[in-house]
Amino acid sequence: MMKSFSRSLSFRGVSNPSSPKTCRINDSILSPRLTRASWISRLFRILVVAGSVVTFSGAIVVYFSVLPNFTQVFLGYGVSKIDGVPKSCNVFDGRWVVDDSYPLYNASECPFVEQGFNCLANGRTDENYLKWRWKPKSCEIPKVNVRSILELLRSKRIVFVGDSMSRTQWESLICLLMTGVDDKASVYEVNGNNITKQIRFLGVRFSSFNFTIEFYRSVFLVQHNWGIKRGPKRVRSALKLDKLDEISNEWIDSDVLIFNSGQWWVPGKLFGTGCYFQVRSSLRLGMSIDTAYSTALRTWASWVNTHIRPNKTRVFFRTFEPSHWRNLTMRLCNVTHHPLSDSGGKDRSEFSDTIMDVVKDMKVPIVATGACQECLMCGTKLSSHTCLLIMG
Repeated sequence: MMKSFSRSLSFRGVSNPSSPKTCRINDSILSPRLTRASWISRLFRILVVAGSVVTFSGAIVVYFSVLPNFTQVFLGYGVSKIDGVPKSCNVFDGRWVVDDSYPLYNASECPFVEQGFNCLANGRTDENYLKWRWKPKSCEIPKVNVRSILELLRSKRIVFVGDSMSRTQWESLICLLMTGVDDKASVYEVNGNNITKQIRFLGVRFSSFNFTIEFYRSVFLVQHNWGIKRGPKRVRSALKLDKLDEISNEWIDSDVLIFNSGQWWVPGKLFGTGCYFQVRSSLRLGMSIDTAYSTALRTWASWVNTHIRPNKTRVFFRTFEPSHWRNLTMRLCNVTHHPLSDSGGKDRSEFSDTIMDVVKDMKVPIVATGACQECLMCGTKLSSHTCLLIMG
C-alpha cells in the first residue's frame, strides 16, 4: 500500500540559471561493502544500458545512466552474461546511427508526458530526429524486454527523488513500460493529478502488476527555509544544509531509490533569488556553492546510512548533467536535426567529483553513475556538452 502524501509547491526560483559547467562520463563507483548485486540492481542496470531512455513526445530525449560494469545484466529472460562484450568495452566510444524502429513509444499516446515536452503535438513537423541511436564500436547495447521487466517489477516500489531531470526520466520509464501493458487504463496517477512540475509528489501505479513508480520533487535534497529572522535584507530564504528535506521519510522502504541534484545549485537559482546557506541556526553568507553542495550531500549520505536497509533498497545517485536549455534566457529553440558530437573539452564536473567522493565512504552501497544527458526539446541542441544519448 502506498503512503499518503500531501501535495505542496516546491521552491521555485525566478532568476535564470547559470549554465552547468560540465557533464561527467565516468565509471560507476560502488561503496566498499557491496559484495554482489541484487536482481533489482541488475534490472535497473539493464534498463539503463538498454536505453530505458526514450524520447518525450518526440521532443525530449533522455536516458538512464549507463553503468559500464555490466558483466551480468537482465536480458528479459533471466540473468546472464552479454555474449561477446568484453569488460573493458567503452560504451561511450561509438557513433550515431539511424534506427527506423525508433521511437520506442508514441509520446502522444502516453498520458504521463508533460504537455511542453510533446513537440510533435506542439507543432514540429519532421520526425527524423527521433530515429537516432547510439552504437558503441566494440559492443552492443541490448534492448529492453518490456514484458519481462514488468514481471520483475511486480509488487515493487520505485522512487525517483530530485529535480526535473529525475522527473523526465520518471516519465520516460513509465511511458516505455506502458507499451507492454494491455489495459492502459490500469496505469494511473494515484491522486488523479496531471503531470506538472509544481506538484511535489507524483505516483503512477501499474495495477495489473501491483507496483508503483513515484517521483518526489526535491531539487536540493535538503530543507528550504523561508522563515529567516534577523538576517540581511538580501536573504529571503536559506537551505538548511544539515537537514534533509522534510519529505524524506516518504522515500524509505522503496525497492529502488534514484537520486539526483545539481541543476539548482547555481548562483542564479540561489543567490539570485535571495537564497543562502544555513547550518544549524547560523547563516553562512560567505559559503561557496561547492562547499554547500558537499555539506548537503554529506547530510544526505548520513540519512541514507541511517534509514536505508541495503537488503531491501538499491540506491542510485545520478551525477550532474547539462540543462534542458541552451542559453540563459531559457527561450532559445533553434531546431536541429543531428546530435552533438564534440564536447569541446567539457567532460568533467565538480558536482560529479563531489558525489563520487561522498559515496565511496558510505556504509550503504551506492551506485553513482555518470549521468550524462543530451536532451532535444523540439529538436534543439540544448548544450555544448557531449553527453551521449544511449538508447537501446
